[in-house]
Amino acid sequence: MPLTPLDIHNKEFSRGFRGYDEDEVNEFLDQVIKDYEMLIREKKQLEEKVAELTEKLNYFANIEETLNKSILVAQEAAEEVKRNAQKEAKLIIKEAEKNAERIISDALAKSRKIALEIEELKRQSKVFRTRFRMLVEAQLDMINSRDWDDLMEYETPDLEEGAKEPLSQP
Repeated sequence: MPLTPLDIHNKEFSRGFRGYDEDEVNEFLDQVIKDYEMLIREKKQLEEKVAELTEKLNYFANIEETLNKSILVAQEAAEEVKRNAQKEAKLIIKEAEKNAERIISDALAKSRKIALEIEELKRQSKVFRTRFRMLVEAQLDMINSRDWDDLMEYETPDLEEGAKEPLSQP
């Protein structure tokens, strides 16, 4: 067990025939007591400082641990966000592909419908053209018919003579 300043102060030396000078020993012991007390105070201050620094070190170690955990959580969250974004992007792409297929399918259906309508219009125009040609040919036949020539050769009776006699019908 270490000596205390009180142990040094209370230390009694046995006296011999030609012993040490008591005042000198007491002065020396007083100096030792002062130095020893100073060392003990210094030691206590250092121990307090070590305790304070240890507490701060523990505090900062806790902060470091918390930050490390926070970083890990942030990294995991970032990975989760990234995974979710990739899933969402895939879903958006699939939806876009479905929409594109639907649009293409609709466009092809409309294109087929228009093509059928064009074919129907072509058929109808052929029928119209044929009927119109027949009508025009019938009109030409009528114009070219002999009846017009006969009509031109038909003589009309003289009006002065005809006024006396009623017109007869041929």
